[in-house]
Amino acid sequence: MTVRIYVPRDAAALALGAEKVAKAIAQEIAARGFDAEIVRNGSRGMFWLEPLVEIEVAGKRIGYGPVKSKDVADLFDAGMIDGGEHRLCLGEVEDLPFLKEQTRLTFARCGVTDPLSLGDYEAHGGLAGLRRAISMTSAEIVKEVTDSGLRGRGGAGFPTGIKWKTVLDAAGERKYIVCNADEGDSGTFADRMIMEGDPFVLIEGMAISGLATGATKGFVYTRSEYPHAIATMTEAVGIARQAGILGPSVLGSGRAFDIEVRTGAGAYVCGEETALLNSLEGKRGIVRAKPPLPAHKGLFNCPTVINNVISLASVPVIMEKGAAFYRDFGMGRSRGTIPLQIAGNVRYGGLFETAFGLSLGDIIDRIGGGTATGRPVKAVQVGGPLGAYFPRALFDTPFDYESFAAKDGLIGHAGIVVFDDTADMLKQARFAMEFCAVESCGKCTPCRIGSTRGVETADKIAHGIEPEKNRALLADLCNTMKFGSLCALGGFTPYPVISAMTHFPEDFSPAPLVEAAE
Repeated sequence: MTVRIYVPRDAAALALGAEKVAKAIAQEIAARGFDAEIVRNGSRGMFWLEPLVEIEVAGKRIGYGPVKSKDVADLFDAGMIDGGEHRLCLGEVEDLPFLKEQTRLTFARCGVTDPLSLGDYEAHGGLAGLRRAISMTSAEIVKEVTDSGLRGRGGAGFPTGIKWKTVLDAAGERKYIVCNADEGDSGTFADRMIMEGDPFVLIEGMAISGLATGATKGFVYTRSEYPHAIATMTEAVGIARQAGILGPSVLGSGRAFDIEVRTGAGAYVCGEETALLNSLEGKRGIVRAKPPLPAHKGLFNCPTVINNVISLASVPVIMEKGAAFYRDFGMGRSRGTIPLQIAGNVRYGGLFETAFGLSLGDIIDRIGGGTATGRPVKAVQVGGPLGAYFPRALFDTPFDYESFAAKDGLIGHAGIVVFDDTADMLKQARFAMEFCAVESCGKCTPCRIGSTRGVETADKIAHGIEPEKNRALLADLCNTMKFGSLCALGGFTPYPVISAMTHFPEDFSPAPLVEAAE
């Protein structure tokens, strides 16, 4: 019987040497005459163990990691092919605490299956949601998604079902589904992991969205910095089209839906839905004024659903298991699961899918294991470069939309970046302003000019120049940007700045410069 050896081709694993490991394993298989095949799966999301090699033995997956190419011969000598003991042996992968504690719904197949095998996909529950959707009317599909409580996982948290219903009810000869895969937040990688590790779940979710709204064409808009995701998604779309999952008759239903993968140049502002639409149309990626909303007049002036990768990839499980099943997870108005992306100065960095409701402290201290340096945690930024900095005093905050909003924060795309006590929060506030200045599309004055003035003002504070006056000026700039900017780039940049000033005031009171003696 052929032994299956899993070696990830996820970008994070590749960056840590997975390609060399795969080649070394192939050489050992050939040299030793083993009946074995290498499966290039996605990542399980435990990045400190990558490259994680798994061997399928008696229906169980035994893991070894992190594996370097120089370890491979020794692993084979120790009987890895049969799940033998070795210093790198982790035991059964599913029993690892980091993985065992998760509630994997959206990421159930990620790291488990061959990303480009439709057979693997269906064997692990794939297409069940789409087949159910085909038997339903558009309105029934929309109701199911609405009842599930699914909200946009890209950051805004807008109810997905309401957006779909708006497009369903809108008049238009053509309608579109646009998947926002322009994942640009620091410390985020969930979209990339799905596209590289389980692309068919995104295709299935988009097809269901098309059936629900009457859209016949979908676009996956991602960034040029994701070459592996682009290649995998493009190949998966071709496979799905050949299998009749996409095309003029989705799974023989007589209802059409097709997908095209498009690549942007990597502008952060193109994560904003209207700037994304402009880029998709071949225009400069600048923000459009609203109204009209994209749901009424979006891509090519037609009704358009714009959803994040994780939002769309969560739909198949809702359709397969029902709205009530999905709604049972979470708390308050935050239903279902959320893929936490734990990064920065942290011991156990990776992806952890769980129901909403864990406290921030539990996520950082227990799941993340504290800092990688072993020093005390000083601050945690949640929600990307526009997210607020939370001190330890706020670590009892439950991870859900409303709880974070109540503390002047946002969960955004659920990226979590950890900082130890050596971090200078004035420098972090300056970085937020500088990031906004560099990434601004330039359309509105509060964002374009306010961020530039913000950098200058932060520098004056750092040099001890009229610190009290300039702290007040920085706060005033933030107020202007928050309420005067056209989009979230300028509107949310004040969150990291104000939170840093509020929770870490000592970092905003540097000693004044002393003139050098002549």
